[in-house]
Amino acid sequence: QLQLVESGGGLVQPGGSLRLSCAASGFTLGRNAIGWFRQAPGKERKGVSCINYSGSSTNIADSVKGRFTISRDNAKNTVYLQMDSLNAEDTAVYYCAASVFRETCGGNYGLRTGPYDVWGQGTQVTVSS
Repeated sequence: QLQLVESGGGLVQPGGSLRLSCAASGFTLGRNAIGWFRQAPGKERKGVSCINYSGSSTNIADSVKGRFTISRDNAKNTVYLQMDSLNAEDTAVYYCAASVFRETCGGNYGLRTGPYDVWGQGTQVTVSS
């Protein structure tokens, strides 16, 4: 069974940092583009960042550029999202997702939900003082 499990969410003060992890089971991530998405209450799910199969190329949303960094360790079958300088607008449930058929995530499609086939259950990130 293909499964992704996110971890690392929690409550953090404005200006703080968190690192989210996305661990895969039932398949090897080494050939898949992976994306991170977030969904705030009452809003649609939006792409935050994605990374290609090897980690050599990434795509990142303007709203988090310069603050969030995506990376992957294929040996550990895990993808990470380092989040710095967090603010209240970053509060959301964060999801990771794998594309079964795509190895890259550049261009306009990489931050859309459509190309992704396997989704985690999400982890809550709350930024508040």
